[in-house]
Amino acid sequence: MCGIGGYLRNPDERPQYTEQRLAAMGQALYHRGPDAGAQWQDDRIGLVHRRLAIIDLSDAGIQPMHSACERYVMVFNGEIYNFKTLRAELKAEGVLFRTHTDSEVILMLYERLGTACLQRLNGMFAVAIWDRQAHTLFLARDRLGKKPLYVYEHGGQVAFASEIKALLRLPFVRRDLRPDAIQDFFFHQYVPDPKTIFAHIHKLPPAHFLLLGPNGHRQQEEYWHLSFADTLTASPEQIAGELHELIDDSVQLRQLSDVPLGAFLSGGIDSSAVVGLMAGNSDVPVTTCSIGFDDDKFDEITYARQVATQFNTDHHEFTVRQTVQDHLVEIARYFDEPFADPSFVPTYFVSQLARQRVTVALAGDGGDENFAGYSKYRVDEIENTLRGYVPGGLRRNLFPPMAGLLGALPGSVARRGRSLLSTLAQEPDRSFFITNAFFTEALWQDAVQPDFQRQLNGYDPAEVTLQHYRAADAPDHLGRVLYTDIKTYLPGDILVKVDRMSMANSLETRAPLLDYRVVEYAARIPSALKLHQGEKKHILKQAMTPLLSNDILYRRKMGFSVPLAQWLRHEIRALAERTLLQANAGLNDFFKPSVIARLWHEHQAGKADHAQALWSFLVFELWWQQYVVGLTGEEQVA
Repeated sequence: MCGIGGYLRNPDERPQYTEQRLAAMGQALYHRGPDAGAQWQDDRIGLVHRRLAIIDLSDAGIQPMHSACERYVMVFNGEIYNFKTLRAELKAEGVLFRTHTDSEVILMLYERLGTACLQRLNGMFAVAIWDRQAHTLFLARDRLGKKPLYVYEHGGQVAFASEIKALLRLPFVRRDLRPDAIQDFFFHQYVPDPKTIFAHIHKLPPAHFLLLGPNGHRQQEEYWHLSFADTLTASPEQIAGELHELIDDSVQLRQLSDVPLGAFLSGGIDSSAVVGLMAGNSDVPVTTCSIGFDDDKFDEITYARQVATQFNTDHHEFTVRQTVQDHLVEIARYFDEPFADPSFVPTYFVSQLARQRVTVALAGDGGDENFAGYSKYRVDEIENTLRGYVPGGLRRNLFPPMAGLLGALPGSVARRGRSLLSTLAQEPDRSFFITNAFFTEALWQDAVQPDFQRQLNGYDPAEVTLQHYRAADAPDHLGRVLYTDIKTYLPGDILVKVDRMSMANSLETRAPLLDYRVVEYAARIPSALKLHQGEKKHILKQAMTPLLSNDILYRRKMGFSVPLAQWLRHEIRALAERTLLQANAGLNDFFKPSVIARLWHEHQAGKADHAQALWSFLVFELWWQQYVVGLTGEEQVA
């Protein structure tokens, strides 16, 4: 696991200036690779690499790496799990290797196959390869978007990096903000691909490559597409058995490491399955790490201990208490753009705990999106069933005024009824967006400053959801919803959170349930076997029945959540109050201070739970202070 960066340089730029700029980019990425750092430049490009050594710990693995013919120069972040198989195939074809790294395998594959090499790779990666002869830059990102890759393109300038903060160290990078990305953030909790909060910086989408050549040539293509169309017809028993074998193989591939390796363990199905399979493939106890909370509604530590005992792991725990306020500002800084999923806090601490003992940790990420594990899928199924009982015209014309009447009535029952009728009035794709948005349209209209609303020019943040829902080739609504989350929520929220928080602690994380073979197989499983008579993850539970006890498989899902409402009233109250209510807050450029103050006081008095909205305002303002006012606290290099 590493950090990469670089930029296309002006041939007239003095080499020492390039060296200084690359060094600054590397320093911004130091946490991603504290073991080694190096840079390289010619008259067209500068490349920088920070290394966290995992495979082949010798100096032979240091990058930028040159091909044997010296034509290609590469910087690479990630792990290729099938590299030994690929290496053996290439050796049989006469290729000579100088290292035992997966990096060299990519380089040799690209030399032989060009962009088609991506089809052969099973892993997580962001890679940049410079062709010194053709003067082309090849950038690529793994299929699911586990590893980040940001690209700056403006005014003829091109740069790339694993994190935005490295790009911001370059003096030519403009920091203009993107208004629609700001609205996206408040509705989604994150800025969805390919946007970033900065107008001229974009994320290379998952499963895409970008080829930049002379005379402004630009070729961007999707090299892998997830299809839900080819539904499996085998028996549930056969599907469960094949799924178990496939996940077991994915776990085994990810246990390859030349450094200490362990796992995150929450006590849920996904992480428990990964730990159980790891234990079956290991001759020594698996190191496991878990996070707990003082609030029993959010604490899963008991279940984690149960699994740790069952598989005789070397188990470690940490309870999040008053440390939240002490570290929140620094933790939030790692995201480079506003990010409001509050579970980033425990993810940071479990990564910190794990890094004290291991350099690589396996995690259960991807199980919910692949196998319908979130409660929202069950709620959405019920709503979509109800929607089918009423003709569309009647729903659209009758339900909104009925919701308005309920809105005038007091009480939680009236509020829930209004919400349900408003949702049922919409078509399934927009309904899925509304029920999962973290801001309501009413709150947005109440809080937004008129000048900022005019800048948005009628932008609809539902566009992100609708675009992917309508592009899905799934045969049913649940399949389209899962496809949408795999394309949006998974890479935009879950994988960003895990990457930033683990790499902040120089820890590599691996997700067996996001092996592309598992994802492709899961997409073919009938929806009725994922969400079966209201039971979430039905087929995954069947697949793991030989491994896990029923009280782990069938207990109520808690999710990796935090007691956010309590934190805002107690643990982080002082920090939040002085941040949100300050007169010169950047928030005030976009939102009405009086509305933010009203929400804050209602929440503190217990009149309402505005935790998610207040948290979103808080992390936005923390980002603003560090990346707009403070310019990340780091000087640019001239």
